[in-house]
Amino acid sequence: MGGWSVHSVSTPLSLSLGSHSLPKPAYYCCFNYGFPVKSRKAPFCAISIRCCASASKSYNVNKILQAEPEIDDFVVVNFYRFVFIKDSQHEIAKHLTFLKGLDIHGRIYINEQGINAQYSGPSKHSFAYVEWLKEDDRFSDILVQTSPAFNRHAFPKLMLRYKPSLVQLEGGISHLPLLDPSMRAAAIAPSEWRKRLEAVNNNDAASNTNPRTNYILLDVRNGYEWDIGHFHGAQRPDVDCFRSTSFGISPTEGVASDQLLQVDKEKTDILMYCTGGIRCDVYSTILRQQGFQNLYTLEGGVSHYLKTEGPVKWIGNLFTFDSRLSLPPSAYNNETMIEASMTQQAFDSDKFAKCYVCNSQVSELRHRNCANLDCNFLFLVLLQISYYKLIKKKLIF
Repeated sequence: MGGWSVHSVSTPLSLSLGSHSLPKPAYYCCFNYGFPVKSRKAPFCAISIRCCASASKSYNVNKILQAEPEIDDFVVVNFYRFVFIKDSQHEIAKHLTFLKGLDIHGRIYINEQGINAQYSGPSKHSFAYVEWLKEDDRFSDILVQTSPAFNRHAFPKLMLRYKPSLVQLEGGISHLPLLDPSMRAAAIAPSEWRKRLEAVNNNDAASNTNPRTNYILLDVRNGYEWDIGHFHGAQRPDVDCFRSTSFGISPTEGVASDQLLQVDKEKTDILMYCTGGIRCDVYSTILRQQGFQNLYTLEGGVSHYLKTEGPVKWIGNLFTFDSRLSLPPSAYNNETMIEASMTQQAFDSDKFAKCYVCNSQVSELRHRNCANLDCNFLFLVLLQISYYKLIKKKLIF
């Protein structure tokens, strides 16, 4: 298996969509890809794009396909929506018909509870699909998130199909009240999330002997995601796959890693976050059924936060479930890095990550995949670590 390359992301790029410009008004959750990414010597630019609903009701796919896209014109798009879809097979057929001929790769899952999509493609193709989707009233205000794709596609092919669970969780999620907004955690805008974290840190610093205990900052991701980036103060989840997450529903005897085991369900604020928000929406319905009353989730997840607030209170990179494996905060918005760079946090942001083999600090916040297909373990490692030491850990790459 080829190694993974790391890329630096620098100045923001203002992207024009040319003749098809956008109008102004208008798990398992554990994917470990084993294909290599070719490295490029030139630095990359972050792409900052605003997606709006189109006023037009028709699209000329042939016109969109006329221009050959540049490699730096590729983007990764993510969105999801929990909404009742009466005939999911008919909905899938509509999407397949529209996407026919477009250069779109990724995972788009649809069922009776809604849609969950992560895909890559040339910007014109990617946003033509977004515009088309937003013409449907059920998706007109959907939050669409974008990031640079670097080496063209971040996914090997397009998978658009029916999936019983939009997110993989033990026992499935079809029985969960996901279509009832009152059963999901209340969404907090990134700016408010930042204020809450800053207030929490200030209160804790003012009373070191008696820190606040009426809140829990809950990372609803996998442990290997935390390893390369997380919010300051968040505990590493003892989870290798979201499917087996059990916060708040552990047996009575519990486990030490369950942060919700003995908290006051009526008085404790549970601040939940994940990459894009969907895992928090799903798991919060389970916690609501368990009696937790004060549930809050970061709107749009970490990717939306980095886009609007930058890496304030965030440490490291953000793991991605595609061939890029991780992105630095500057990939979402390079301008917001200026404020963060003036804080002590910026100097300490890469000092938490440890080599899986020797426990030394690593400066490259990017996982390696074990090349043994029976293992496929994701791990951080010093580039100069010896092959002998890797073999002792039963790892190869």
